[in-house]
Amino acid sequence: MIATWRIYCKELGHEKIIHCSELLARAGGGVKTYVDALYGVMGTSFAPEFLASLGAVDPAVTALLHVHEERLLSQYQGQVPIVFTAHNHDAYCPSGTRYFSTSQTPCDRTLSVVGCTWGHYAGGCGSRRPQKVWEGLRRAQEACGALQRHRIPVIANSDFVRTQFLRHGVPPEQVVTLRYGIREPEVFCPPLTEAVHRAQRILFLGRIVPDKGLDWLLETLKLLPAPIHLDIAGDGWYREQVQGHCESLGLGDRVTWHGWCNGVQLDALFAQCFAVVFPSLWHEPAGIVTLEAYARHRPIIASAVGGIPEHVRAGETGLLVPVNDRAGLAAAIAHLVADRQQAIALGLAGRRWYEEAFTIAHHARLLQSIYDRTISQWVPA
Repeated sequence: MIATWRIYCKELGHEKIIHCSELLARAGGGVKTYVDALYGVMGTSFAPEFLASLGAVDPAVTALLHVHEERLLSQYQGQVPIVFTAHNHDAYCPSGTRYFSTSQTPCDRTLSVVGCTWGHYAGGCGSRRPQKVWEGLRRAQEACGALQRHRIPVIANSDFVRTQFLRHGVPPEQVVTLRYGIREPEVFCPPLTEAVHRAQRILFLGRIVPDKGLDWLLETLKLLPAPIHLDIAGDGWYREQVQGHCESLGLGDRVTWHGWCNGVQLDALFAQCFAVVFPSLWHEPAGIVTLEAYARHRPIIASAVGGIPEHVRAGETGLLVPVNDRAGLAAAIAHLVADRQQAIALGLAGRRWYEEAFTIAHHARLLQSIYDRTISQWVPA
């Protein structure tokens, strides 16, 4: 009866894809930006509301649940088809960071009570409060258990993230890599010009927290001659400390702090830079910053960590450097300062790659095929 009713609803156009995330429904953020972009190209397939709980699902009018938050997976009862997109490491990492703040190094452990407890207390990967440590462990264990128990299809945003699920026991056939797509910029950004290159401005954008690597970018800037100038678009709890570090390095007049920027403001900053620097210290799951640069004809200089290398064709669309290699990062920036034609070529190649593989329309087509396959293969619990 349910199957017959679902077919009837689909014929009437009432059956929808429902996006599920407690945080998305309540606070928005990066996942909401992604889903909003999907609505722009797939909106007629989606229900207008975001569900904060799977308990509110009506199987009669639900084609598929698209879950974006691992803590909801334990609520799934097999009542409708489901897919889970892993936007971060939370499904297999209790702290979600995969980063040791005490040593400023990424974490390569798998989920375990002993190892992850050590990571919190000795490695500084997350809160040291016992209740928080326990909640994180339980959340990740429940998420991994639900994925395996219900064979929920997992969409990983990079091969790096896909590998982490395989390391945690999720079968290979259950996890597919689908890299992000992004919207076209609001304002067209032309290829790099001689005047922009001559101004020698580089751009950092993102949250100002230790694992984003702004400290070692500033220390690298100290190794480079003026007039190379750094624009910083972003904010965060670490801003006051890193601004103090900037002043102690004597870089006050070579760095501009813009705070959080809207789309138009960001487009202006992209337009005036000759390269985007992405110096993350932690295992970035994917690294949308690379795509933002490509969409605007700008080369990327990035850390070779996490899922970032999959989004940079080294020597073709950008340059990769080892984490915390200040001399290597300085050399990469200096190379693009000295070779304008190379900087232009990297930016053009990045734009071509964006058009081929990273538009939101391209992403949506691949996502729709995952939806269709999941619905066709689903067996009710």
